[in-house]
Amino acid sequence: MPRPLHIACLQTRPMPDFASAIDEAVPMAHAAANAGADILFLPEYCGGLRSEGRALHPPAATEDKHDVLHALQAFAEERQVWVNVGSIAVKAPGGKLVNRGYMIAPDGKITGRFDKLHLFDVDLGEGKTYRESDTITAGGSAVIHDVGLATIGHTICYDLRFPQLYRTLAKSGAEILAVPAAFTKTTGEAHWHVLNRARAIENTRFVVSACAIGPIPGGDESYGHSLVVSPWGEVLADGSTLPGVVHAQIDLDAVAEAEGRVPSLSHDRPFAINASALEKDVA
Repeated sequence: MPRPLHIACLQTRPMPDFASAIDEAVPMAHAAANAGADILFLPEYCGGLRSEGRALHPPAATEDKHDVLHALQAFAEERQVWVNVGSIAVKAPGGKLVNRGYMIAPDGKITGRFDKLHLFDVDLGEGKTYRESDTITAGGSAVIHDVGLATIGHTICYDLRFPQLYRTLAKSGAEILAVPAAFTKTTGEAHWHVLNRARAIENTRFVVSACAIGPIPGGDESYGHSLVVSPWGEVLADGSTLPGVVHAQIDLDAVAEAEGRVPSLSHDRPFAINASALEKDVA
C-alpha cells in the first residue's frame, strides 16, 4: 500500500541575525504549508550565520531564549505540520556553541534534538580555511526522529562525508536521511550531488538535504541545490541557486522496494586487515 509524503525544503539565505532569519524562513514555511507539505526541512544554521576569518560566528542564544526556534515552534503549532529545523546555534556551557538541529511536532513541541557530530575543520586552498571547532562543540550521539509519518535520521552538513553514520542510521530504522547544510560553493560544486546520491544508493534510503543559498555575511558563499534523492539514487528535486521552497512527492514504500532489489544492508560482513600481507606488499 503506498505511503505518500509531501516533502518541502526551505532554501533560505544565510542571515546575519535572528530577525532577518525569521523574516526569511517563516514566509517560506507558510508557502510550503499552503502547498500541502507534510514535513518541512530547513538548512543548517537557518537561525543565522556569519563568518569571521576562519571561524564561524552564528548568532546564538540559549534554547529557552532562541527567537528563531520559538518562531518555528509557533509556526508548526499554527499550521499543524512537522518541522525539521536543520540547525541553529545554541549557547552551551563553557563559552562555546552547539550546532543543534530540532524536530518540532504539529503541536509546537520539540520531540528531538541532534548536535552536529563532525565539525568543518578544513583547508581548501586559496586562503579558504575553516575551523568550525574554534566556536562549536561537537555532539556525541546519532539521532532518529519518529514522526509517525516517517522515521528520519538527522545529520548536519559535514556529517555527509562520513558514510558509516548513514549506514548506522539506515540499519537502525531511518527511512529518510536528512542532511541540512550550508555547504560552501567550492565544495558543493565538486561533491554535493555525488555525496548525497551515494548516501541514498548505498543505504537504499531517501535523502532530503535542505541547503542554504547565497553569500555568507563576513565572507564565502553557500551552494544551494537543496535535494530530495530517491533510494535508487534519482534526484527527485533540486533547488538550484535561488531562495525558495523545493517540493517533492515521495512514496516511502520505495525504501522497501529498493532494499528488496539490492539488499546490501543485510550483506555487511566483518573483516580484518591482514597487516602482514600489507607489509609484504610494501617490501
